Amino acid sequence: MEERKKQYVPVVVRFDTAGKMRPVLIEFDEEHKYPVDKILDVRRAACQSVGGVGDRYTCRIQGKESYLWFEKGRWFVAAKR
Repeated sequence: MEERKKQYVPVVVRFDTAGKMRPVLIEFDEEHKYPVDKILDVRRAACQSVGGVGDRYTCRIQGKESYLWFEKGRWFVAAKR
């Protein structure tokens, strides 16, 4: 299994009229910004690979499913080392 690290990332978020939060863009750095094509699921979950518990967003980004966590006011991903 591939080793991962917890990486906090800036995320552009949109709020709807009901106050629901939706991530729309993940920014790793200036050259690597990824639009979130679709939110497939949101649930409270633990990140088994790097630790941490929060709201886990299952996202479709560039045709692939990826997880994005919102934990204590910050966003993180389980990034490849």
